[in-house]
Amino acid sequence: MGILVAVVTGFAGGVGVRSLLFTSWWPILFVLIPFSLFAAASFFKPRRVYMLGAMFCLCVALGMGRAAVADTQPPEAFMRDLRHRVQYEGIVVSDPDVREKNQRIGVLVSKDTESVGMLAVMPLSADVKVGDRVRVYGTLSLPQAFETENGRTFRYDKYLEARGIRFLIQYGSIYVEEPAPWHSVPAALARIKHAFLDGLNRALPNPDAALAGGIVIGGKAGLGTELKDAFTRSGLVQIIVLSGYNVMIVAEWVMAFLAFFALPRRNQFFAGGAALLLFVGIAGFSATAIRAMCMALIALYARATGRSYAASRALLVVVLLMLIWNPLYLVFDPGFGLSVAATAGIIWLAPLIEARFIRLWPFWRNTIATTLAAQVAVLPLLLYDIGLFSLVALPANLLVNPFVPLAMAAAAAAGVVGMTLGSLVPLIATIVGYPALILMRYFIFVAEKSSALPFAAFALERFPFFLVLFAYAALAYIAFAKRSSITNQFTFAKKASI
Repeated sequence: MGILVAVVTGFAGGVGVRSLLFTSWWPILFVLIPFSLFAAASFFKPRRVYMLGAMFCLCVALGMGRAAVADTQPPEAFMRDLRHRVQYEGIVVSDPDVREKNQRIGVLVSKDTESVGMLAVMPLSADVKVGDRVRVYGTLSLPQAFETENGRTFRYDKYLEARGIRFLIQYGSIYVEEPAPWHSVPAALARIKHAFLDGLNRALPNPDAALAGGIVIGGKAGLGTELKDAFTRSGLVQIIVLSGYNVMIVAEWVMAFLAFFALPRRNQFFAGGAALLLFVGIAGFSATAIRAMCMALIALYARATGRSYAASRALLVVVLLMLIWNPLYLVFDPGFGLSVAATAGIIWLAPLIEARFIRLWPFWRNTIATTLAAQVAVLPLLLYDIGLFSLVALPANLLVNPFVPLAMAAAAAAGVVGMTLGSLVPLIATIVGYPALILMRYFIFVAEKSSALPFAAFALERFPFFLVLFAYAALAYIAFAKRSSITNQFTFAKKASI
């Protein structure tokens, strides 16, 4: 475990330092100096600390190198078109993100021998779907970083680059040249998603249908500005975006379903993996969903092969593989960092918190521990990224989180029935959707009332990055230094209570 921690923290540290502090290659050579010293010390006097130090420094250098390789310039064939009116042919690769005044459509465009992702900001009247071959007109520009309302700089250019988008094309129009072919898998997944959301609209009124769709497959479209602000101020926004928690719930359902029917272990792995891939494909392959899906697949593989599953090792391995694949996730995808922090908090901090509530009913003990651990783990990153500190986040999450799995199940049932029978027998969809309606109204009630309390949330002007590092160093010390003693106390207390 110590070797894996040294490898992952070293590689992630190298990626982070290279992404935040410099653009040249020479610091990589500087990091190789302590690596050489640790390696020499380990050779002449073998000790574990020297070996771990050498491995950590080497992985820091490798992380810096990987981030440097990923830091590429946009294709020159398109750079010559900057600030000009252009027209391109391309394929729609992402579901249109519908906003209040426009929609944003990911398009993969080819020119000469180069291909690049573009974000087409188009009027709401444009009607395109994933997989369509389109012709897009507009002015070509590069995404730019901008100042947020809290005075922070958001690297919008890098945020889009992490998703494969290098250019914006605006102030124009987009037309379908050829609809998506029937055999297009992304187009089929998008059609299923929209059919499900249409089914929710038949079963539930708005904004309850929009909230139900967000809880099941992510998304805030249709909620309205005021309601989205209420969920943000109350610290409940994570339930309406596709997060690792959604995927974890689906994974648990899949495992329980496969165990109930006692399928052969090999079939469990393939059936469960296919179900998770289908769900994440329909909802969208975000970094957080991919991280959770990979961890769930490792758990399914462990069950299929009869091996033990260690969530902590799975998290470290998945984070390492994802950063090797795309190092931009670490610094420039806030959702990825928050998802990893929340998962790490649940793995390493929740047992320590749970031990303090041994006299509570196990359900509430687990709920309080996991909620508090996740909130504490993401707080430093939230303060650094958006500077919003919600005083009501903990009680609001305690009131909502226990009902999220039930809400997902009720919303899924309402969407499926509305999708299949809603157009024929609307009353059936309304009846089936009634449990989901009650839960959606409850979530909205908690979000609105908690966010409306005096001093529910306030913004911090600046939260220095060194405080983020200090906070996580302190949490890591607590998690690893106190774990054995707390675990022993917890085990003793559980035996005494039997």
